[in-house]
Amino acid sequence: MSGRHWAFVAESLEELRSDLDNCGQALVVRFGPSIEVLEDLWANGLIRSLWSHEETGNDWTYRRDLRVGAWCRDRGVLWTEIQNHGVNRGSRSRNRWSKKWSDHMEGVVTSPPKLAPVSIHVGRLPSHKISSVPDDYCPGRQCGGRAAGRGLLDSFLLRRGEHYRSSMSSPLNGERVCSRLSPHIAWGTLSVREIAAGLKCHNEEMQTSGASSRRWQQSLRSFNSRLHWHCHFIQKLEDEPRIEFENLHRAFDGVRPYEGNADFLSAWCAGETGFPFVDACMRFLRATGWLNFRMRAMVMAVASYHLWLHWREPGLELARLFTDYEPGIHWNQVQMQSGTTGINTIRIYNPVKQGNDQDPDGIFTRRWVPELSKIPDNFLQEPWKAHNASQVLGNLYPEPIVDYLKSAKNARSKLWAIRAGTNFRAEANKIQKKHGSRKSSSKNSLRKQSKLELTQLSLPLSDL
Repeated sequence: MSGRHWAFVAESLEELRSDLDNCGQALVVRFGPSIEVLEDLWANGLIRSLWSHEETGNDWTYRRDLRVGAWCRDRGVLWTEIQNHGVNRGSRSRNRWSKKWSDHMEGVVTSPPKLAPVSIHVGRLPSHKISSVPDDYCPGRQCGGRAAGRGLLDSFLLRRGEHYRSSMSSPLNGERVCSRLSPHIAWGTLSVREIAAGLKCHNEEMQTSGASSRRWQQSLRSFNSRLHWHCHFIQKLEDEPRIEFENLHRAFDGVRPYEGNADFLSAWCAGETGFPFVDACMRFLRATGWLNFRMRAMVMAVASYHLWLHWREPGLELARLFTDYEPGIHWNQVQMQSGTTGINTIRIYNPVKQGNDQDPDGIFTRRWVPELSKIPDNFLQEPWKAHNASQVLGNLYPEPIVDYLKSAKNARSKLWAIRAGTNFRAEANKIQKKHGSRKSSSKNSLRKQSKLELTQLSLPLSDL
C-alpha cells in the first residue's frame, strides 16, 4: 500500500458520501482495526448483518477476512458476500468459466433513488495522509471518484478508443488511447459489469448507425477481451493464493537469490540503471502511477532477467507505484515476466531495442531522462557509444549497471536448462490444467492449450 493508493480511495469516498447524501443518507465512515469497529457497532445495537463484495486481495486482507468471519460467527451476525466481477469463489474447474463470466455480466444494478436515513453519526473521513500508509509524491496521479471514471469510460467509447488496438503499446500514445479505467476497476468506483454493459450498448449503437469502422471494431474487440482477461488472472490468485509469495512452478525455487543485489534494486527503483528507456519508464511511473502493459512487462523483465533479482522485491515496489494495483493481476504478471510460471514462454526484453522500437524519435526518453540532452539522437538508447559519452556518463547519468546482452544470455541459459528438466513438463501440465484458458476445444491437448496461454503475454491488462 502507498500514499497514492489511499489518496485515490479518499477522493472516491468523499464523492460517494456526497452522492449518498443526495439519496437521503450520507456515507457512514469508521476508521480503525476492523474487529474493533465492528464490535463497537454491534455493542451499540447498530449492526445485525454484514454485507460486502468478495475480495481477492493480498494475504493480509485475506487474514483480516478470516478474523471478521470468526467475529461474525461468535456474535451471530450473518455475513453475506456478493460475487465481484467475473471471479468464481470456490470453483473447482475452469470449465465453462467464460460462460459464467458472460452470464454474470448481464445484470447491472442501478443506484437507489432514495435511502432511508439512519440515526448514527456519519463520522469523519480520514485525511488524504494517514500515518499507517507511506506517503509518496505522485503529481500525475489519476483522480478518484465515480464521476472521473464515468468520464473516462464515455470519452474512451466516443473518441479516444478508436486507435486503442494499434497505439496502446506506445509510451507516447498509450496514455491517451488506453481507457485509463484500471484504477477505477481496482478500487471499485466502476465495475467490470458496468463497463461491459456500456461497451455492448455502445457497440450496438455504432452498428445501427453505421458509424462502426473496421478500426473501431478491432479496438472494441481488443478492449472486450481485456475485460475477460482481467478476471481470468484474478481467478488464478483466488484459486492459488501462494502466487503472491512463491514461484508458481516449483522447479524455479532457488534459481534466483531471494535477497538479490541491493544496489541493482535501488538503481532500478530510482530509474538509474543506465538504460535510458527503462529509466524513463520507471520515472514516468513514479510521477504518474501508471504505465502501459508493454512497458510494465519490460521493466519487470529487466529486473528479473538482466539484474537477476527475485521477483518479490521489484514486485512490491511496482505494487506501491501502480495506482491501479490489483493483486490478482499484478502477481501473476510479475511471475509471467520473470519466467517462473512454467506455462508461459520466457520473454526477455532487449531494453535498447524496446527504446528504439517504442520511442523511435526519443521524445519520451528525453522528457524523462533530461540528463541525456547532449547525447545525439542515434545514440540515445545506447549513450555509451556516443562520441561524448565520457562527458555525460558517470557525471550526469550513470553507466549501465550490467552488460545487457551477457546478462540476458546468462538468464536465458539458466531458465531454459530448468525447463528441460525431467519432471518440468509434468508439473507444467498440472498448472495449465488448473489455471489455463478454456477457449480451446476440450479435445485439444495441453500442448495446444499452452499455446493459447502464451498469448497472454501480449494482453495489456493495465491498458484497461
